[in-house]
Amino acid sequence: MLGLMQDQPLLISSLIDFADKHHGDGEVVSRRVEGDIHRYTWSDVARRSRQVAHALDGMKIGFSDRVATIAWNGYRHLELYFGVSGSGRVLHTINPRLHPEQIAWIVNHAEDQVLCFDMTFLPIIQAVHSKCPIVKQWVAMCDADKLPTDTGIPNLVSYEAWIGSQSISYQWPVFDENTASSMCYTSGTTGNPKAALYSHRSTTLHAYAAALPDVMCISARDAILPVVPMFHVNAWGIPYSAALTGAKLVFPGPGMDGKSVYEMIENEGVTYAAGVPTVWQMLLTYMKPNGLKFSTLKRTVIGGSACPPAMIDAFRDDYGVEVLHAWGMTELSPLGTLCTLKNKHLKLPKEEQMKLLMKQGRAIYGVDMKIVNDAGGEQPHDGKSYGDLLVRGPWVVSSYYKGEGSPLVKDKDGLDWFPTGDVATIDADGFMQITDRSKDVIKSGGEWISSIDIENIAVAHPAVAMAACIGVAHPKWDERPIVAVVKKPDAQVSREELLAFYEGKTAKWQIPDDVVFVDAIPIGATGKMLKTKLREQLKDYKLPTV
Repeated sequence: MLGLMQDQPLLISSLIDFADKHHGDGEVVSRRVEGDIHRYTWSDVARRSRQVAHALDGMKIGFSDRVATIAWNGYRHLELYFGVSGSGRVLHTINPRLHPEQIAWIVNHAEDQVLCFDMTFLPIIQAVHSKCPIVKQWVAMCDADKLPTDTGIPNLVSYEAWIGSQSISYQWPVFDENTASSMCYTSGTTGNPKAALYSHRSTTLHAYAAALPDVMCISARDAILPVVPMFHVNAWGIPYSAALTGAKLVFPGPGMDGKSVYEMIENEGVTYAAGVPTVWQMLLTYMKPNGLKFSTLKRTVIGGSACPPAMIDAFRDDYGVEVLHAWGMTELSPLGTLCTLKNKHLKLPKEEQMKLLMKQGRAIYGVDMKIVNDAGGEQPHDGKSYGDLLVRGPWVVSSYYKGEGSPLVKDKDGLDWFPTGDVATIDADGFMQITDRSKDVIKSGGEWISSIDIENIAVAHPAVAMAACIGVAHPKWDERPIVAVVKKPDAQVSREELLAFYEGKTAKWQIPDDVVFVDAIPIGATGKMLKTKLREQLKDYKLPTV
């Protein structure tokens, strides 16, 4: 017997309709590429999203055809989120930090029909447009009078001219909720990148889950600054959750430096922000010497890579901001876990709470996870046993676009799981902690050493801005850890001082054998450290003989 409920598909168009109807006067604020501040409302987003849909209809862009963006976080990008997907096309956000050759490959692989770009990225488009013959229309996301005349790009049109004459009335089509809504390519650190293809159902469920109190806790009372880029896994789904709840959105545009981010937070009364550790390090580095404080910011979600405990301490103790540690992947839409305490943990001493908050957190409803050993046997959730982290759920990929690689593995019960490539522990309360990437874990004398733990201790030193730990060959122990360190400006610390800093903080055999000072640590297109490039950079390094 079936339930007697109305059958309504979960579609992205329903999110913007809801925001329009119930939170129409809610603000969306953007720093534009031009440098000024743009303000309008959720009703304006809805109106202009409908104009986007009309523009695509007028071009006869087919159902499920791809429409690409190369753009910062801003209001026009937000309109494309809803106008493209809501009308049945697939929004394809492209990371502009990739090499132009890789961008051209991705555009062709996705078979993008339209590509919309911020004027900041005009040089990229000029470099790739002749290599992308499938693209029917190039759209510069600018006012009509700001469109350059000598770009060399045929049939280039401004975004405002493209949608400006379109009707503001539009009936969103109704279709299967499992229809593709958007796509995001993995960073492709080895070989060509692969695309995760999200559905309307997975995106809407993810938006619901992200807004839960024990996850991002997003509400109509929030003003949210997503510093995490909209071209990286849909800004962690925040634009969709904001529409679902009616939260104020504040977009930083191209201003990702510490000063610009701080000014947006203070000027717009931001209560909640989200981004990767490198961005927050820039923010804290700007604030401390200038004696600045936050007047409204209450919490921030930090993900993308492990958040150093020193950063959690600084936000909490110096600025009164709660840090929510998160973990996810492109293949997970991206959220998998978020770290919030349970009721029974609230009376624990601060030090015990910190041990929990340093972890990546508890699984969100909708994501199941387990850790397994090399033979596929499930490891206990005791907080000590290590294993390869596997996940499954309604917003976890089942395969990649065009069937390029089947990522899933079956367990003994015949269930499909996605192998994350992370090594982790899970404790009895469900708190998961990433100890390493499987490709980065250091095995010394048959024992595992977590490179993340080594990095966190280094970054806790007041003279250290950034640290990356890698393993190097050793004649007796197979591998030993060394740590590459970038010092803060004008700071001084010696190799001996830093190695001594590890004493009492980790087991003696886990202390790195050496410290290598470098000017910079390679950073990838999504803000993560590229240890593959660091290893290449230090390929001639030899361990000290003493």
